[in-house]
Amino acid sequence: MNAPEPEAELEADRSSPNERARHSVPGHAKSSDTCFWISMSLLGFFYLILIVSMIVVDFGFTSWQDIRESLADSRVQFSIALSLLSCTISAILSIWVAIPTGFVLARMGRAEITRRFGHKTWISKTCVGIRHGIDTLLDIPIVLPPLVVGISLLVLFQTPLGRLVDHRVGDFFSWLGYPGIRGVTYEIPAIIIAQFTVAAAFAIRTMRDTFEQISERPEQVAHTLGASRFQSFSRVSLPQAWRGIVAGFTLAWARSLGEFGPILIFAGTSRLKTEVLSTTVYLNFQFGNLRGAVVASLILVCIAIAVLVVTRVLTLGDPDTRRRLS
Repeated sequence: MNAPEPEAELEADRSSPNERARHSVPGHAKSSDTCFWISMSLLGFFYLILIVSMIVVDFGFTSWQDIRESLADSRVQFSIALSLLSCTISAILSIWVAIPTGFVLARMGRAEITRRFGHKTWISKTCVGIRHGIDTLLDIPIVLPPLVVGISLLVLFQTPLGRLVDHRVGDFFSWLGYPGIRGVTYEIPAIIIAQFTVAAAFAIRTMRDTFEQISERPEQVAHTLGASRFQSFSRVSLPQAWRGIVAGFTLAWARSLGEFGPILIFAGTSRLKTEVLSTTVYLNFQFGNLRGAVVASLILVCIAIAVLVVTRVLTLGDPDTRRRLS
């Protein structure tokens, strides 16, 4: 029997452990693995086909001429501009609220409460219950039907305090030189409040999960070096959470863009006043202009895809890209 050649032995030594394990797997095991992954992927594949099919048939239902005509319509231009403006303001407000709220929820979890007050003390149990109650309340806008959110906001601004706020907002915009905005209800501020009410809940959840994944150890080290609580938050934890901030802002912006129910009830659907893209779809469909409704839907889809692609590039790119952005 011939001895193995030195080159073959050297090549075998150079092969990675994964390659050696893959070559050592029996043929029937490889076939079983293949069937497993195919079967696990089928349902997701069918769902992906459903999403792609909806977008394809929307594009097939319209023509470029329809899209150009819709984009030339002053009412569609107004709804696009108002959508971009209101979504941006709502997302900024959402992330402004979500960063401190998410940080507090992440750092005051069960483990931290137990460390501060003990494991079985009544104070510890009460704090844990309060923390879970706050978590539940903050998630209510996510699970509530959108129309319920709109009706609740409308009723809120019919109370004495709500009417006072409504009147003061109208005075404020008159002082700024915008007398056309006479308050909150059925005006542009109602759109922003309706979008913010729902979008902020998603942003808070994102930031809470982000801060929970960031170790507290660097903050504790900063405290031992004389940093205040705010300094350790702003200089240590916050820079590490930038990907979560981008994701939370994007999620809040996209959720605001697709908001319809609360806007319909609380802000109305007045042309060239409180009309955003989601209500443009509704108005076109109500007036029997199905083609116009589909075009407005495609504009929403294109904007949403563009925002998601930018977010993926910023937060989920290759390691070299992430290091340059950092």
